[in-house]
Amino acid sequence: MAIINWKAIVESLLFASGDEGLTLKQLTTVLEVDEPVARDILSALEKDYQKVDRGITLIELAGTYQLTTKKDHSVYLKRLVDSPSSHSLSQAALETLAIVAYKQPITRTEVENIRGVKTERPLQTLAAKALIKEVGRAEGTGRAILYGTTKEFLDYFGMKDIKELPPLTESIDEVEDEADLFFEKFQETFES
Repeated sequence: MAIINWKAIVESLLFASGDEGLTLKQLTTVLEVDEPVARDILSALEKDYQKVDRGITLIELAGTYQLTTKKDHSVYLKRLVDSPSSHSLSQAALETLAIVAYKQPITRTEVENIRGVKTERPLQTLAAKALIKEVGRAEGTGRAILYGTTKEFLDYFGMKDIKELPPLTESIDEVEDEADLFFEKFQETFES
């Protein structure tokens, strides 16, 4: 019979559930165990997190269990949030944000069709930074989430209204010409 590391499994489940956390009922259903067993696992996990060398802890709020950072480390977490590097966006996130801004409301699938690659992670990043949000649901099968920009998006880019976005280039030739000019200047700089 295989040895099951219940604490590790519960830790994974709680991590994956994020801020939503999991109820005892959800845990018993997923683990296929009785409530007393699930409580014992949670208790053992909580005891592990009480050690000084651990950065997270297990809390219960309104019947929901979730992982959270320890209060003792709040000064460092504040520094992380306030650091300039935490405010920068990756190229993928910027591309995704531009598509959402110009084409909103738009679904993840539509964004992926434009970008040509998966965009689940950039959308999560942008939503976490409150630059985009769910603005509705698409009609049809699955009722996909429609994304749009937020007030924070406008603040981030110093705009009063979405209409202040620069106009999109109409011709692909213009885009290619601009890219050629960029690469020429980049090459000149690199060679000097």
